[in-house]
Amino acid sequence: MSWLTLAWFVPACFALNMTPGPNNLMALSNGKRYGFGHACLAGLGRLGAFSVMITLAASGLATLLYASELFFTVLKVGGALYLFWLAVQMWRSDANLDAVDSGQPLSLMALARQEFLLAAGNPKAILIFTAFLPQFVDPSAAVGVQFFILGSCFLLLEWLAIALYASAGRLLNKGLGKPRWQRAFNRLCAMLLGSAGLGLLLSKRLPA
Repeated sequence: MSWLTLAWFVPACFALNMTPGPNNLMALSNGKRYGFGHACLAGLGRLGAFSVMITLAASGLATLLYASELFFTVLKVGGALYLFWLAVQMWRSDANLDAVDSGQPLSLMALARQEFLLAAGNPKAILIFTAFLPQFVDPSAAVGVQFFILGSCFLLLEWLAIALYASAGRLLNKGLGKPRWQRAFNRLCAMLLGSAGLGLLLSKRLPA
């Protein structure tokens, strides 16, 4: 793999990492509610899910998503339902904001599990890895090594995106001191998560 290939890959990859989506929205919300450090560490759950997906893409097992309509549908519906559940929880969280923000916060493990499930429940992610990463792989060289390099770059850039969204959430927290603004923020996030769930539910497989 040449340095020129990496020079093309990194900006294209980072644009993909920074695209607003359910996981980045979760990092934004966690940054606001729990702080920068917790949001970044919770993002390790997302990186774990993406690591599995990259491994599957490298091994060719992702073709199962192309071949099996049932398997894709089960993952899609499960991911959409989880997004709807998170949206409902976030919408209802304004009933007792102080308790949510300071009284009984979620543990770091619970936050990481949320990130993992949110990423793992989106079958479109592994299809993106299957369609995106191979574009930068030279089939005449060691494919496994190239996937490892590209996958590692992707994960590092993904964590940078997590940090940026968490920072934005932390800044939002300083401007959302009043309950009505916190309520509006939570409900906006809930609507965006619900919309993402609906979009996932209506999505179709990428063409083989």
